[in-house]
Amino acid sequence: MKGYVVTVYKVIKDENVLKTYSVKAREAIEKYKGKFLVRGGKMITTEGSESPRTVVIEFPSFAEAKTFFYSKEYQNAHAILKDTVVRHHQIIEGD
Repeated sequence: MKGYVVTVYKVIKDENVLKTYSVKAREAIEKYKGKFLVRGGKMITTEGSESPRTVVIEFPSFAEAKTFFYSKEYQNAHAILKDTVVRHHQIIEGD
């Protein structure tokens, strides 16, 4: 089964820091065979509180998604964010 990284941002304090993070994160995503399915874009909130950004990344497997998240490459990118964002982040197994 495939693995998905789903990130729902609640607060983005600095768009420039997020852009810097995104460049580094993309390098790790590509290395671990990730594919963006959703990356921002037009949205309509139909339930719950509105989110400024949502990202969904597909990996070949749940194990690969997990390996990506805990990799040195991604953790270095993740460190760039520090206290810049508040988000809900999950690794999910799916079809």
